[in-house]
Amino acid sequence: MSKILRVAIIGAGPAGIYAGNILANKHPDVSIDLFDSLPAPYGLIRYGVAPDHPRIKGIVNSLHEMLNEGKIRFYGNVTFGRDITLADIKDHYHAVIFATGAIKDAQLNIPGVDLDGSYGAADFVSWFDGHPDVPRTWPLVAEQVAVLGNGNVALDVARMLAKHADDLLTTDIPENVYEGLKSSPITDVHVFGRRGPAQIKFTPIELRELGEVADVDIVLYDEDFADGWFDEDAEGVTNQHKVMARVIESWRDRELTGASRRLHLHFFSSPAEIIGDGNGKVAGIKFERTELTENGQVRGTGVFVNYAMQAVYRAVGYFGSELPEVPFDDEHGVIRNQGGRVIDESGAQVAGLYATGWIKRGPVGLIGHTKSDATETIENLVADLESLTDPAHAELDSMINELRARGVQFTDWAGWLKLNQHELELGAAFEGADRERVKVVARDQQVAISNA
Repeated sequence: MSKILRVAIIGAGPAGIYAGNILANKHPDVSIDLFDSLPAPYGLIRYGVAPDHPRIKGIVNSLHEMLNEGKIRFYGNVTFGRDITLADIKDHYHAVIFATGAIKDAQLNIPGVDLDGSYGAADFVSWFDGHPDVPRTWPLVAEQVAVLGNGNVALDVARMLAKHADDLLTTDIPENVYEGLKSSPITDVHVFGRRGPAQIKFTPIELRELGEVADVDIVLYDEDFADGWFDEDAEGVTNQHKVMARVIESWRDRELTGASRRLHLHFFSSPAEIIGDGNGKVAGIKFERTELTENGQVRGTGVFVNYAMQAVYRAVGYFGSELPEVPFDDEHGVIRNQGGRVIDESGAQVAGLYATGWIKRGPVGLIGHTKSDATETIENLVADLESLTDPAHAELDSMINELRARGVQFTDWAGWLKLNQHELELGAAFEGADRERVKVVARDQQVAISNA
């Protein structure tokens, strides 16, 4: 192998940036080019976290420091499989790390799932986060809405639907998102989970925030709470579970205030069918009531309940997307790998190919888990150094010059600093609210500002 290790990383979210930073620290003689299909870095943090979560978005500060050191060169608006191919990678780099995450909605196979008014949570999150590749408008016409799922994404969707648009003006939501939410006629958001209140998958901070939304009442239902519904001494119960149980119990004792909007939490409800109105639109949803088994699983009871709804948001998980010429596990939505080493269908390692983050392990775990995940991948890559093949073109700018020759309008770190400053200035100039930034949505605008 030549003296300088050349590595490409595909995906500039936390997984890709952490992997690059760990590699740079473990192997100083390395040149890392970080590519992303979007013009701006940070992936999930910029386009997958609700805008009213400044504490979570604080992770951007550490990611910024990692990229600002200059050990990792960022190039945005570069799509793998189109602008840069696996053949390019092999021609210009010793290895590649795929960190493309999981951005599609997992499937929910029930009748009526394709009706007008049935939406994937991932698409809605992309809209309210100003993703450049989704439509600028969202059909917020329903008064009664169902959100399916008992994870943090379900709470984000429910909170964004229930929250009054003016209360989001202190965030970075784009103008089109503010206008869309402001016109929403919504009165009731219903969140449904298959398991009971003691088995929820939220985090305490997300749950607490739900009860702090202005002019929104939390509604719970006694049939979901048997006597002694939470056992602090049960196997697997953590302090987080105890905190969430206390939060939920405090809500049960709350008096309704007559708020203009209500957020209902339903448990032991498994979606069975989304009901249409005869004209192809959502009119309701049918659930089968569930119960816990002795081993902690859930089973149907044969009792069905219908609710009138005009929209359904499916927050039942994310799923990874296949990448051209990269071995993919269609069942689990991940790149085939062992410990981050990409393998083919026979289980043989594919030389020079690695994976990290959700595209490696599936869409589980919080952002913090990404560091340990990236560490495993990098340790295996470093262990493989002697077996990596030298690229035909190992010069520092060989791939970047190739992109220029192809006319690819890529962005870089200096361009992101310009776009970042532009968004901050938009926020400072906004009248009527204290806004840190206003996010630029259109891809061509982002590229133009970055490359000005």
